[in-house]
Amino acid sequence: MHPAPSVILFTTFSGLGFGLLFWLGIGYPPVTGMTAFVMFAIAYLFAVGGLLASTFHLGHPERAIKAFTQWRSSWLSREAWASVVSLILMAAYGAGLVFLGQRWTILGLLGGVMSLVTVFTTSMIYTQLKTVPRWHTALTPVRFLAFSLAGGALLAGQIRPAILLLLIAGLVQIMHWMRGDGALAASGTSLATATGLGRIGPVRAFEPPHTGTNYLLDEFVHVVGRRHSLQLRVISLILMVAIPVALLMMPFNHVIAFLAVASHILGVLVARWLFFAEAEHVVGLYYGKRHA
Repeated sequence: MHPAPSVILFTTFSGLGFGLLFWLGIGYPPVTGMTAFVMFAIAYLFAVGGLLASTFHLGHPERAIKAFTQWRSSWLSREAWASVVSLILMAAYGAGLVFLGQRWTILGLLGGVMSLVTVFTTSMIYTQLKTVPRWHTALTPVRFLAFSLAGGALLAGQIRPAILLLLIAGLVQIMHWMRGDGALAASGTSLATATGLGRIGPVRAFEPPHTGTNYLLDEFVHVVGRRHSLQLRVISLILMVAIPVALLMMPFNHVIAFLAVASHILGVLVARWLFFAEAEHVVGLYYGKRHA
């Protein structure tokens, strides 16, 4: 699929922001006063900034408020509600820490759980799509949650949990790639099943449906070369897992922390670009752009 920059920024930074809110909600690090203010400011900058970035991919951003009306059937709507609830809960919890020096534990735990629920609802927007077999797996929400928790631990300065979670997230990412590479073929979807002509014999497209491009081709058909894909996978794993883990094993200071966070974010951005660029929408079969 077309890797839109706004959606890449949204899924990357909102996941990091809500991951940090989770760690703050369960009391790590145990900060109050101005330190708590800075931590919450970073979390909200990432979480809210990521959510706002997603609106740039909408044809009519002014209608985004309507997303809240379809919560019974839409994961996008559930994401909207979950994000608002978690941000309100964590704002109240943060206010207690910053202005009163009080830790309202229950409120923090509720806000932390809702932060992860928000990440889960984001992942389900993609997981539910049977038309994109690479995404239609339980590994997709696991992947989103793993990187949210790992990135949040990194931002929260939780070194040992961050190292463990980064390694787990890297393993989940590799599993997602391995499963995804054969997902389209395993789905059983082909030009023959799409046209219903498979019972006659092999089916192939004689000519493209039209000579020019259209919305479907622009949004749902993006082909990335396998060699480039493998190179980018290695780069993303090095940046988002290997370098941060190596840095965290060194004597800790603020420079090391900054470099680890910066490397991780760059790596996640590359991996998230691949998440969209490698996703084979079945509509590509109709245009002869995919081969199951």
